[in-house]
Amino acid sequence: MSDAETRPEPDALLAEAAREGRGRLKIFLGAAPGVGKTFAMLEAARQRQAEGLDVVVGIVETHGRTETERLLAGLEVLPRRRLFYRGRALPEMDLEGLLARRPALALVDELAHTNVEGSRHAKRWQDVADLLAAGIDVLSTLNVQHLESLNDIVARIAGVRVRETVPDTVLELADEIELVDLPPEELIARLRQGKVYVQDQIARAIQNFFSKGNLTALRELAMRIAADRVDAQMTAHMRSHAIAGPWPAQDRILVCVNEAPVARSVVRAAKRMAERARVPWIVLTVATPATESLPEREKDALVGTLRLAESLGAETVSLTTGARVAEDIVAFARSRNVSRIVIGRARKRFWLPAFVRETVADSILRQATDFEVTIVSPDAKTEDDGLRLPRGSVEWRPHSYLWSAVAVALACAAAHLVLRVMPAASLALVFLLAVLFAAARYGLMPSIFASVLSFLAYNFFFTEPYHTLSIHRESDVLTLLLFLVVSIVTGNQAARLGAQAASQRAIAERTMRLYEFSRKIASAASLDDVVWAAVHHVAATLKCDALVLGPDERGRLAILGGYPPEDRLDVKDWGAAEWAHEHREPAGWSSVTLPSSSWLFLPLGTGAASVGLLGVRFGQGSYPTPSDRRLLDALVDQIAVAIERTRLASDIEASRILSETERLRTALLSSVSHDLRTPLVSIIGAASSLMEDDDALGRAGRRAMAETVFEEGERLNRYVQNLLDMTRLGYGALTLRHEAVDLREVVGRVLRRLARTLQGHTVALDLPQDLPPVDGDPVLLEQVFANILDNAAKYAEPGTRITVSGQAQGERIAVSVTDAGPGIPAEDRDKVFDMFYRVRAGDGQKAGTGLGLAICRGILEAHGGSIRAEPGKPDGSGTRIEVELPRAGPELTETRPEAAGAGEAA
Repeated sequence: MSDAETRPEPDALLAEAAREGRGRLKIFLGAAPGVGKTFAMLEAARQRQAEGLDVVVGIVETHGRTETERLLAGLEVLPRRRLFYRGRALPEMDLEGLLARRPALALVDELAHTNVEGSRHAKRWQDVADLLAAGIDVLSTLNVQHLESLNDIVARIAGVRVRETVPDTVLELADEIELVDLPPEELIARLRQGKVYVQDQIARAIQNFFSKGNLTALRELAMRIAADRVDAQMTAHMRSHAIAGPWPAQDRILVCVNEAPVARSVVRAAKRMAERARVPWIVLTVATPATESLPEREKDALVGTLRLAESLGAETVSLTTGARVAEDIVAFARSRNVSRIVIGRARKRFWLPAFVRETVADSILRQATDFEVTIVSPDAKTEDDGLRLPRGSVEWRPHSYLWSAVAVALACAAAHLVLRVMPAASLALVFLLAVLFAAARYGLMPSIFASVLSFLAYNFFFTEPYHTLSIHRESDVLTLLLFLVVSIVTGNQAARLGAQAASQRAIAERTMRLYEFSRKIASAASLDDVVWAAVHHVAATLKCDALVLGPDERGRLAILGGYPPEDRLDVKDWGAAEWAHEHREPAGWSSVTLPSSSWLFLPLGTGAASVGLLGVRFGQGSYPTPSDRRLLDALVDQIAVAIERTRLASDIEASRILSETERLRTALLSSVSHDLRTPLVSIIGAASSLMEDDDALGRAGRRAMAETVFEEGERLNRYVQNLLDMTRLGYGALTLRHEAVDLREVVGRVLRRLARTLQGHTVALDLPQDLPPVDGDPVLLEQVFANILDNAAKYAEPGTRITVSGQAQGERIAVSVTDAGPGIPAEDRDKVFDMFYRVRAGDGQKAGTGLGLAICRGILEAHGGSIRAEPGKPDGSGTRIEVELPRAGPELTETRPEAAGAGEAA
C-alpha cells in the first residue's frame, strides 16, 4: 500500500479541524408528527444531566402531551422572549439569553420553525447555527417533510405542501442523527387516543395526512435520509482516518433552468439525485439577448430559482450566449465533465408547428448523445404551466402596436404614390419596410402584428377586386402568402437582431461602468475617496441606494458614506449589518438572515480580514437580475481590495512616521546624553578648579581655566542654538530680516568666534574685495558659516588647510568651504543634510548632534539659496561645501551702511 493510500485526506482533516471549538448537533429525525421525537430528545437530555452535564431547555413544544411534560420536570427551562406581531404577544426562544447562559447542552425543539418577525434570524435552524458557533451542544428535532429537497415529493404523497422548510445543508451540520421510528398502525392508534392532536382534528388528520399509505411512504423517506447521512458520516470517517476502501469516481450533474415555473421542481429533483448519488451538481442558467427584455415577474422567478439552488448547496453558473443555446449548454457540460443533464419538460406553445423552431430541450436531447438526460415534469397541482408566449414577447405594450399600425398606414400611403411608376407586385417591399421598422423598434410580436396588418392592407388596396378581401386570381394568393411568410420571418430575424444589439449595449455599458470604477478607485488616494466612488458607482449602475460601513476609531461599525447621502439606519438594519460584519455573510433583505431589513448587507472582505460592509437598497418591487448580482459581487471584491489598499497605505505611512520619530528620538537622546554632556563636563571641571582656594594655579592657570569655561560654553550655546533653530524651521516660525549682507564681514566674525576651534588649521580666504553683497539675514548667515567651518575643523586633521572662496555668478553669489578631511562617500552626500544623520565611516566618534548641516540647509532654503556637498579633491578625499545665495537688489544696496573690510578680521 502506497503512502498516499495510508495518509488521511487533507480535505477530511480540514473539515474535522473546522469543527474544533464548535458545538455538536444531534437531530432526532421523524417521518411525521407524533412519532416521539421530542420525547426521545428529553429522555436523552435527562440522561446527560444525570451524567453531570449542564443542560438547559431553550424551547420545547409539548403540545399538551402529558408524558412529554413530565419529562420536563427537573430540567432548567429558559424563560421565553415575547415578541409583538400584529397586536399579539407571541413567545419565542430567547437566543440572546441562551447565549449568555452558555450551557453545555441546549434543547431546541422544531428545527424548521419560522421565527416571529423581529427575531435575530428568520428561521430557528439559524439560531441553532449561532449556538453551535458559540461552542454549545444542541439537541433538536425535525420531521422529514420539512427538508427542502423533499418538498415536492411530500406534496405529491400527502397532497399538502409544507411551507416551513430547512435547507438540506442543515443535516450536514449534524454530528449525529437518530431516527425516531414508529409503525403506521401504532402512530394511527396514538392519534385516535388523542396523544397527537386534539379530538376535533383527529378524524380530518386520519383521512388526509395520517393515512397508512402516506405514513408508509414518509417512513421510507425518513429511513433513506437517515441511511444516506450515516453513510456520508462513515465515508468522512474513513477518509480522515485513512481507512482503505473502494473510492469510485464521482459523477457530476448539470441542471438547466430558466424563468419557467417548472424550474423549481427541476432544482429540487436534481438535489435529490445529487444527494442520493453524493455527487456535485451545477445549476446553469443561460442569458440570451432576449433575457434583457423579460418581464420583471419572470426575472424575479429566475432569481428565486437560483437562490433556491444556492440554499440547497448547488453551484450556480450564468452562461451568456447567443442563438446557439443548446450547443453552448452541451459544450459547457463537456468542459465540466458532466455525466447527467437535468432539464424541465418544454412548455406548451400556441405556435403552429410549421413556424416553430426546435425547442432547447429537443436540441439538447438530439445533441447530448454522450450524456444521460433526465426530463422533469412539473407538478400540475402546484405549478401553473399554462400557455405562455415566447421569451421577450410577453409584455403588452399598446403603444408599440399603435406605432406599428401607423407604420403600415404610412407604407400604404407610400404604396399609392409608388403604384404610379411601379407594378403592383413590387409594392410588397414597401410594406416590408414597415414590418422591419416594427421588428427593430418594438420586437417580435409587434412585427407579427405589422405583418398581418400589411397582408390585409395589401390585399384590400392593391389586389383585384379592390377594396375587398376577396382574391380572384390564383397568382395573387401565392403572392400574398409568400409576402406573409417572408414578412414574419424577416420580422422575427430583425427582432432577434434588435434584441441582441440591446443586450450587447447593456453588457457593454456594464463593462464600461466596471472599467470606469476600477480606474476611479485605482486613483483614489484616501479612504473617503474610495468610499464615495464606491457608493456613487453602485447606486448609478444598479439603480439603488448604496452604503459603505466600516469600523470607526473605536472599532464600532459606522456609516462611512452613502449615496444618496445617508447617515442613519433603524434598529432592524443595524442588527442585520452587525450580524453580517461579525459572521462575514450576507444579511438583511432577500437573505436568509434578518430578511425584514430594508437593506442587503454584503461583507467586504479580502484574504486578510473583513474591511467593512456594502449595503444596497432597491426600490419597492424591484430585484437585481442574475447579471446585476454578478456585477454586484465583482464590485464588492473591487471595493474590498481598494479599501484594503488605502488602509495598508495608511499603515505603511504610520509605520514610516513612527520609525522616523523613533529614529529622531534616539538621535536626540544620544545627542543630549553625549554631545551636550561633553562641554558640560569640561565646564564643571574648570569651574570646580577655579572654586578651590589654591594659589598653585596662578594667574595664568586661572585664565586658562576661564577660557576653557568660555569656549565650552560657546560650544554648548551653538548646540542649543541649533536645536532651537531646527525647531523654528520645523514649525515654520523662522523669520528673516532682509538686508544687503557682505559675506566678507560674516566670515570674519565667524573666524573670530571659532578662533580656538580653528587653532591648528590654516584658514585661507579667497573672497574678492568687490564681491557683491547678498540678500539675507546676517545673524542667520553667520550661523550657517559657523556650522560649516566647525564641521571642517572637526573632521580635518590638525595642520591641514581650510579654504574659503567665493565669486559672483550672475544673480547668485557662490561661496565654498573646502577641507582636507577624509571626505564624504558619494551615497551619503545628500543624506548629510538630514537631521541627526552622521557618516559613520567619516566621523568616527567625533562630537556633534548631526543637526549642523540640516540647520544650514533650512536657513539657506528660507533665503532662496542652496547648499550641496562635493569632494575636495579629484581622488574623492576632502569635502567642499558649496553655498549659493541670491544677490542683493539695488533697493537693499543703497541703504547698506559702510563697514570695515573683513581682511583685518581674518
